[in-house]
Amino acid sequence: MITVNNENVLWLEDVGIKDVAHVGGKNASLGEMLHSLSAEGVSVPGGFALTASAYREFIVANDMAPKLERILATKDGSDTHWRAIGTKIRELILTGVFPAEISQQIRSFYRELGVRTGQQDPAVAVRSSATAEDLPDASFAGQQETFLNVRGEQQLVDACLRCYASLFTDRAISYREIMNYGQLEVALSVGVQLMVRSDVGAAGVMFSIDTETGFPRAAVISANWGLGETVVLGMVNPDKYGVFKPLLANAAFSPVIEKTLGSKARKLTYSADGGAGTLMVDTSEAERASFCLDDGEVLQLGRWAIQIENHYGRPMDMEWAKDGVSGELFIVQARPETVQARKSGTMMSTHRLTEEGRMLAEGAAVGDSIASGTACVIKSAADIGSFVDGSVLVAEQTDPDWVPVMKRARAIVTDKGGATSHAAIVSRELGITAVVGTTNATSVIADGAAITVSCAAGDTGHVYEGLLAHAQDDVDLGEMPATRTDVMLNMASPSEAFKWWRLPAKGIGLARMEFVINDMVQVHPMALAHPERVSDPGDQARIKELTRGFDDPEDYFVHTLARGLAKLAAPFYPAPAVVRFSDFKTNEYAHLVGGSAFEEQESNPMIGFRGSSRYYDPRYRDGFDLECRAITRLRNHCGFRNAIVMVPFCRTLREADRVLAVMAENGLVRGKDGLKVYMMCEIPANVVLAQKFAAKFDGFSIGSNDLTQLVLGVDRDAAALAPLFDERDEAVLAMISAAVAGAHAGGIHIGICGQGPSNHPDFAQFLVREGIDSISLNPDSFLRTVPVIAAAEAAANITAGTVPSGHD
Repeated sequence: MITVNNENVLWLEDVGIKDVAHVGGKNASLGEMLHSLSAEGVSVPGGFALTASAYREFIVANDMAPKLERILATKDGSDTHWRAIGTKIRELILTGVFPAEISQQIRSFYRELGVRTGQQDPAVAVRSSATAEDLPDASFAGQQETFLNVRGEQQLVDACLRCYASLFTDRAISYREIMNYGQLEVALSVGVQLMVRSDVGAAGVMFSIDTETGFPRAAVISANWGLGETVVLGMVNPDKYGVFKPLLANAAFSPVIEKTLGSKARKLTYSADGGAGTLMVDTSEAERASFCLDDGEVLQLGRWAIQIENHYGRPMDMEWAKDGVSGELFIVQARPETVQARKSGTMMSTHRLTEEGRMLAEGAAVGDSIASGTACVIKSAADIGSFVDGSVLVAEQTDPDWVPVMKRARAIVTDKGGATSHAAIVSRELGITAVVGTTNATSVIADGAAITVSCAAGDTGHVYEGLLAHAQDDVDLGEMPATRTDVMLNMASPSEAFKWWRLPAKGIGLARMEFVINDMVQVHPMALAHPERVSDPGDQARIKELTRGFDDPEDYFVHTLARGLAKLAAPFYPAPAVVRFSDFKTNEYAHLVGGSAFEEQESNPMIGFRGSSRYYDPRYRDGFDLECRAITRLRNHCGFRNAIVMVPFCRTLREADRVLAVMAENGLVRGKDGLKVYMMCEIPANVVLAQKFAAKFDGFSIGSNDLTQLVLGVDRDAAALAPLFDERDEAVLAMISAAVAGAHAGGIHIGICGQGPSNHPDFAQFLVREGIDSISLNPDSFLRTVPVIAAAEAAANITAGTVPSGHD
């Protein structure tokens, strides 16, 4: 039985989150922010709402209820029939007429809005707000229509009527079926909100949680020029930003931990004639080459994300807009995040490929799973009917109209869209593996081809040729035993850093700087310090492309490396993150862009010009200065004071002094601002003179690979000698035992970050018996090795919380 209520139109500031049943989730949230968060500095455009009562009165006045029931009663469950039903219902609603009183109220409130803003016929956004949307267990995001740049009373009334019709879009009907909501149980409120001039500015989406891993301490922002619908609907590959929330409270820090330039090929603006409506246009070359937001704006949005999340007491999904005229930022929507919030806090599943294949495409990963199947390439929405159930949907983009197809796909791959696009959100809610924004999937993947879609490697998803074997590992972290030994992680890839945040690790025992340089910077440090010495035209062009947007090529290196390291330092903050200075060999450095101009060939680079010997040498000193500047930015600008720096392959005491002196010249003074400096203990000389080295450093980390190589005289890259390479050889174990004793005698921390403990449980047991302070493991071996360490401690009568003999 439909009831009516005389409250048909209300100002947004007069409603709150308790009024979802009356004004829908979207409008209730806007009102909540207006009256609860505006005073705290969160800017939200004002407006008014047609209530659900107005919708019900409209239905009654036009005698539509029995007609809707008759149309819905004809359903047979097929998507084709749902589309026919949706068309009939929308046509029916559009024939309706607002009761005179409601029509007059809409016009009156609109005129008052103009008076409040000093505008004649102000531009407004007319947004549908269903009474079953933005709920904690289902977002219903994007199922109904939004109409932008609506001007004039009659256009507004017409837009409100079209919002009512959009309650029965094909995607909305399909989504309600998926979520088991009755088709007539949902009513519609309409929000009329002042437009932000993002048509000449920028807009996008923000989550107060990492959308792929559920990491709760990062806010993720997507941005495009123009109106935000391009980002919401996945029509472009947007800029992406990441902010580390715990450090935002300190105004001295700028914890922007990700800043990726999107292609941003198109934008949505106001109509060219200055009238109502919108127009899609190509972006300029300058817009594509520029970030939509500066760091200050990213930080401001991040702070708002925290305020909104704290107010609602849960992770949130928000839309924001930047006014291109005033430069002001606004939050234009906020709703609960519904995917990661439903996951268990203790259960962890990891996925891995168990065989290799040729990579066809890559883009933004949605989720962390793997799926295989036959590609069904659909290049136009008109061809949706040709989709084959259970296949991998490959499309230019997957906007909300594709939901009926998406729910039947084994996986989804698109050319366009970012990780916070509506298509990605729906894929997450449906639990479907997806890779979005590949740019070229529809052209490189053949229809009917067997492919594997993998999101198991962090932020970047990959599409491979063939049906590759893969596995899933499940573990209850609540059952992991406690250990006295600090069990840490070895980490190399910033894109995978958040994947492991749920592990009970005591920090990052080894963050490999050279991997970040290789994956993110890509250019040889000396080629950025001395670009005039790069003569290869291809390298010159590549350097110019990578450093666009930076006035100084050196700043590109410093900023990019600092952000990559920040992402590695974030998951377990404030626990320590040990960052090792670059430890490329000459042949590896040479493979970086521009590297051939600065590296000489060596017959045995494994024991050649590497590690500490490079840092003070004129052949690399300027490159090392850039590494130091990146560490300084990481600690003092970004705020990650938990970062410990580590010096690799330090051959002599004199070399240690020279490296520490160069670091000090670059502002990295041991002890200043709490800076700790560790040394890799990986050369026999380090063990023999352990106490003397301990006087110069705050800690050691045993590099078992190099130590084994140098103790046994075995080139670890020599395949013929592989059977001789064993960290568990008696001579190597004797050296490790001496290193632990020497460090403890010198009063410093000692851990191990080599492969040995990850590969050999008995080696981990040996380390525990020797009293090592920390063991740093590869993430994929952490879960199986921690119980081994705990058992070894129990056997040695060592309990969690005790300190090994001879060390405090």
